[in-house]
Amino acid sequence: MTPLCGLVLAGGRSSRMQEDKAALVFGRRPQLAEAYALIAPRVVRAFVSVRPDQRDEPLRARFPQVVDGTAGQGPVAGILAAQALDPAAAWLVVACDLPLLDGATLDELVAGRDPAQLATAFRSAHDGLPEPLCAIWEPASAVLLSRWVESGQSCPRRFLMRHDARLLDAARPRALDNANTPQDAAGLRAAIAAGGRA
Repeated sequence: MTPLCGLVLAGGRSSRMQEDKAALVFGRRPQLAEAYALIAPRVVRAFVSVRPDQRDEPLRARFPQVVDGTAGQGPVAGILAAQALDPAAAWLVVACDLPLLDGATLDELVAGRDPAQLATAFRSAHDGLPEPLCAIWEPASAVLLSRWVESGQSCPRRFLMRHDARLLDAARPRALDNANTPQDAAGLRAAIAAGGRA
């Protein structure tokens, strides 16, 4: 198989959360540090995706960075920037706002990887659709993803819905629950307090 690099997506503006999601603490350290610690042992190299204006921000500056380019908006910009950095690698992409994510879930994803597909992703337990922000993106996806963005699209989930991807059912579906709003964060903190985090 092609080498597997890792990318934590941390370039968002966190507008719905109203504070930096990467800096939220649900356990011992900020979410960005938690996500990086999860992916780093499972890849040959790991990076954090940032916007150009975030490069010197103290939390993000602690990690190797991939700076979002001008192609695309939102998470797809980070994915494309990583693919441009190393076009020969597959990329294990994880959003920084998954406080219930655990190593076993990532191991499940890596074990289920199908390099013959454009990507391997989990199927959402909520709606059955692909979860593009906890997924492995193969090198062959880069050209098609770039064309997708050039056509005016920016949603990586819709891309995976319309292209070849292997979808897995997570053993712990709640591991993919994200914290987009203060209400989400409060609910996930309650889940963690009740023993929901592995």
